Amino acid sequence: MLLAPIPDNEAERLTTLRNLNTLDTEAEERFDRITRLAKRLFDVPICLVSLVDENRQWFKSCFGLSATETARDISFCGHAILQDDIFVIEDTLEDKRFVDNPLVTEAPFIRFYAGFPLKLGDNVRIGTLCIISDKPRVFGKDDRIALEDLGQMVISEFSSLQQNTIDALTGISNRRGFDVLAKKSIAHWDRSNTRSALVFFDLDFFKQINDQYGHDEGDQALSVFAKLLTLSFRESDVIARFAGDEFVVLVSCVEENSVTSAVLRFDSQLQEHNNTSNKPFKLSYSFGVSTREAKSETTIKDMLIQADQAMFKVKALHHQQQ
Repeated sequence: MLLAPIPDNEAERLTTLRNLNTLDTEAEERFDRITRLAKRLFDVPICLVSLVDENRQWFKSCFGLSATETARDISFCGHAILQDDIFVIEDTLEDKRFVDNPLVTEAPFIRFYAGFPLKLGDNVRIGTLCIISDKPRVFGKDDRIALEDLGQMVISEFSSLQQNTIDALTGISNRRGFDVLAKKSIAHWDRSNTRSALVFFDLDFFKQINDQYGHDEGDQALSVFAKLLTLSFRESDVIARFAGDEFVVLVSCVEENSVTSAVLRFDSQLQEHNNTSNKPFKLSYSFGVSTREAKSETTIKDMLIQADQAMFKVKALHHQQQ
């Protein structure tokens, strides 16, 4: 069995995938109707919308399998996302890359696979629309055109999700995306009896950057600020551009100093950026923190108000010192 190489843009790919906020969510009719159609059209027992995560492939839509995910290292889709075009294996027993793959030698006994890579943005492939059979078959030109047409329908659905929940400038969640993820995270942390905290960041003197150096520089400042947040906080934390120059991060406090350590990492990253940047201005910020005990009556809205108020006290002090 030959393992699929990791894409060169893996970090960007995983960020794009996770920012869709769709991993481990419930089935949705808008995806299921496409896989049902593909299953009937190609007369195959299995059809999937498969999203390739760091160590697994997870099925957003699945017909013909009882599993909801499999390991990435045995996945066919891990190979398909490396392709610009449809990835086809007409007979796995004739292909040395897959002949001894557990998905071939054991259930579901894959003999045929065709996967259309789902590409978002600039050449970022998050997964596939794939059809699978336990019998080999020839996959002709008309078949490829039909699968591509259906795959483009899946891409349109994910693009719609992306536009609704992702901030176009920074690539992190927008306010709507934050609301969705925050509710899911708080519910999960309540079940595991875990405290949480919300950090409210404000990019200081952002209006001055726009006024003195132009909006392109202002946009770059926001993008850099967002990137430094994603580098400093954990993948499990919920990071969002809340509005304008305001950013929020919702974190689980498994360890007592989780928030302090993360903010210190962020500050170190930001200072390093300032020391190496050739920009005529330095980035600075104000922040406030609110906390929530597990299973308490404190809402996300309460946390936002408290952290926002704490941040404004710090920001007022910064402006007095300017």
